[in-house]
Amino acid sequence: MEMSVENPAAQRQQAATCFKAFLLKNSTKTNLNLYDHLVRLLSRVMDERPENAVDVIEDLSLEVKRSMWQEKQSTLREAEHTTSSELLAEQQRALFNYGDGKEQEEVLLETPLPNLAEINFFLEQIGVGLGREEMHRILLALKQLVDIQPLQHCRFWGKILGIEGNYIVAEVEFRDGDEEEEEEEEGQEDNENEEHAREEDELDPVPKSSYKQPTPVPKEPRRSGTNKFTYFVCSEPGLPWVRLPDITPTQITAARQIRKFLTGRLDAPIVSYPPFPGNEATYLRAQIARISAGTQVSPLGFYQFREEEGEEEEEGARDSVEENLDFEGIPVQEMADSLSAWVHHTQHILMQGRCVWVNLSEKSDNVFDEDAEEEEKEEEPDEPEPEIGPPLLTPLSEDAEVNNTAPWSPRISSNLISQYAVAYVRSNLWPGAYAYACGKKFENIYIGWGLKYLGEAFTPALPHPPQPEYPSGPEISEALDPSLQEEEALKEAHEEQQAALETNHAEEEEEEEEED
Repeated sequence: MEMSVENPAAQRQQAATCFKAFLLKNSTKTNLNLYDHLVRLLSRVMDERPENAVDVIEDLSLEVKRSMWQEKQSTLREAEHTTSSELLAEQQRALFNYGDGKEQEEVLLETPLPNLAEINFFLEQIGVGLGREEMHRILLALKQLVDIQPLQHCRFWGKILGIEGNYIVAEVEFRDGDEEEEEEEEGQEDNENEEHAREEDELDPVPKSSYKQPTPVPKEPRRSGTNKFTYFVCSEPGLPWVRLPDITPTQITAARQIRKFLTGRLDAPIVSYPPFPGNEATYLRAQIARISAGTQVSPLGFYQFREEEGEEEEEGARDSVEENLDFEGIPVQEMADSLSAWVHHTQHILMQGRCVWVNLSEKSDNVFDEDAEEEEKEEEPDEPEPEIGPPLLTPLSEDAEVNNTAPWSPRISSNLISQYAVAYVRSNLWPGAYAYACGKKFENIYIGWGLKYLGEAFTPALPHPPQPEYPSGPEISEALDPSLQEEEALKEAHEEQQAALETNHAEEEEEEEEED
């Protein structure tokens, strides 16, 4: 009888436990459970004791849910990490800082900073440029470069595109006497390397080869030829400017034999065949020299040869030009119709890799002994013919075609209002090179990938044929194995020869016995 009385109570306790477990089950949407919600709802009813609680119980339930949701959850997205655009904006903030009034007055008096706003206006007329916003930032970056470096001349050369990043190029010229320290440092580094190599040879002597390398073509000094100007590059306005090294003829010659897209990293290696002697900074400098030599043009008569050099040799007069102050400009329509109205004002790069040819067969007297001089007198090689390129101020009409493609295309910005139009030329050999002229003003710019148009598919250079290990001849050539018939015939001939020798020997012995 007692078990029958206790069983209903135990069942009710078990049912209550199961029901409480049901109430504690969390929702898959809000991660809340009904038990906690009822506890909070009843607690709020007990605290506030609203009138007609049964009528507002639904609203109170929604408010309790909303308060829990606002406390534990947020409608705002998580804060993202700083993007590359924000980092670049922070670095470009320094470009927009105003200087002192005194500094601004000094800048207004005399500055090598170019007027990019005016240049961008003319570039917009011919449909070329980088946009007003980017050109304004480049102008501020050039101003930063002018403030840091002692420059006499500064020009926005252009922009070379890359796979991972681009290069903004500035063409500058230092004031006299500001590069001597750097040249001395380079000479000291070379001397230290030579001394270190000598010490290593003394400690661990190695066998010396009799092979003599061909005489390398010396590079042109600064402020002349391919190294007439110095170039600074940066990937974005506001980032630090990096000075490119001077170029050598070997690097220019190697750059002509390969085609590589730039990556945007100056320290990136150049993997190619033939091997390029340097990294991407050197290759970029070589391409800039090649583009400048082929696309820097100006209106006819804007530059003239210097009068001081007119009395000297013709070669000396062709090395440099100066601005003609009496230049009055050429009509726009004439410049748009004829390539003879445009001329090159940058020296041509010869096949040797230099703008001025140098004779490598000439040797100094102090280096060689008297015996070597006597040998040279006995066998004097023929002197090579000097290479002569087109002189300065050569019209564009004399440029050679490439696979039936004209090297230049003259255009006019507008045929409707020609009196206010701008004449310009576009290079077809270096896509991205433009030059405009309007009255007494002109400018050159390059915006491209830094590759030359070939007119055909590029074919890499083939490797050199392997050299023979030894001279070929019958003395060292391997003979073919004889056949069975040849071996039998050789054996019979050998037997006959042996028999003949034995017969002769026996006859000689008989004759000797008879004589005795």
